[in-house]
Amino acid sequence: MSVEIYHNPRCSKSRQTLQLLKDKHIEPEVVEYLKTPPDRATLESILDMLGIQPRDLMRKKEKEYKENNLADPDLSRQQLIDAMIAHPKLIERPIVIKNGKAALGRPPEKVLEII
Repeated sequence: MSVEIYHNPRCSKSRQTLQLLKDKHIEPEVVEYLKTPPDRATLESILDMLGIQPRDLMRKKEKEYKENNLADPDLSRQQLIDAMIAHPKLIERPIVIKNGKAALGRPPEKVLEII
């Protein structure tokens, strides 16, 4: 079965997770999501697989989070997803997907739960 990783090569946790997969003899399909951001349907699917809300997948310390007032509790799920589509840097990484399941590699070993 194929394994996919939403990866940012500049992120140490993302690099560690990718290496962990390779150490387990898994060659994942690497999606550099900053270059190829997920569309709405993909992001919705990832959120559903992770079982979390959009804000839980957001990097809250990024300037885009503050500049766009994304901490506002009145923002809808769709508005938060729109923000991640417009600013993929806001998406927490790495995300590993296999067989309809997803795991956030924080810490990297968390992805082993779905492998």
